[in-house]
Amino acid sequence: MKLGLICDGVSRDLAHALTVMDEFDLEYAELQFVGEKEVGDHSRQEILDIKSLLKTHGKPVSCLSRHVFAGMTTANRPGDALHVKHMDALKRVMEMAHELNSPLVRIMTQRKEQILWGRYGAEKWNVAHGAWETMLPMIAPAVELARAEGLTLVVETGNGTMVNSNYTARKLIDDLDAKDTLKVLWDPANNCWCHERAFPDGYDEVRDGYLGHVHIKDVKVDTPRATLEVRRMGDGQLADQFKPMADALKADKYDGVISFESVYHPGNGNFEDGFRQSVGLFRQLYA
Repeated sequence: MKLGLICDGVSRDLAHALTVMDEFDLEYAELQFVGEKEVGDHSRQEILDIKSLLKTHGKPVSCLSRHVFAGMTTANRPGDALHVKHMDALKRVMEMAHELNSPLVRIMTQRKEQILWGRYGAEKWNVAHGAWETMLPMIAPAVELARAEGLTLVVETGNGTMVNSNYTARKLIDDLDAKDTLKVLWDPANNCWCHERAFPDGYDEVRDGYLGHVHIKDVKVDTPRATLEVRRMGDGQLADQFKPMADALKADKYDGVISFESVYHPGNGNFEDGFRQSVGLFRQLYA
């Protein structure tokens, strides 16, 4: 399968991150922060410099991953100042995507309301009424822009966002009738927070044409204590699910990229050390 790296997880120095990718034969570069800037904030010359580095190392770009729409809430509305700011940033990312030949651009969703739907009394007493419906018109203009630009959006399943599971990601796509343009960026470790089991439950939600991109890391969540630990790959709660996930992706001929997300450090604050402790298992399972 196609393996890659979210580069700034190893280093925001792109030249160094690409050298590390060369060392471990990871082909596809996912860009989020390069230097001190998030994608979409780089100058024309900086983008050309990034393009030159990628060409030197022979690394195609899998996805440009800005935190578009992250931090918005149910109080926001289409066309308000914050929504316009995010849409303007998305346009800049799309311009960068064309220059770097990135087929995918990531978006996020607004902050999570915990209970969106309910039955047998919960629908009256517990549901955040209308919260889900406020999100759809926020995302719809992004989908239309992507269609016009000939790009595909991927919505990430986040820890604290409205879309925090493959179920909600698929529902968003269906509610917007956007399967042609909007896909799921599945981060099974993030989905652990809402207790969606990665395999088979999460995978079954997206296997029939909804999956566009994958992030891999391992975690241990303690939702009652509001505590999250990132773990070395294979030492967290996804340890027994990585292989069946990989087998299913291979059997279904998934042709997207699987990016390793290097957000673990072994207690010393050095994320490259954490990457080096995990990348062997990542390659063993997903290559």
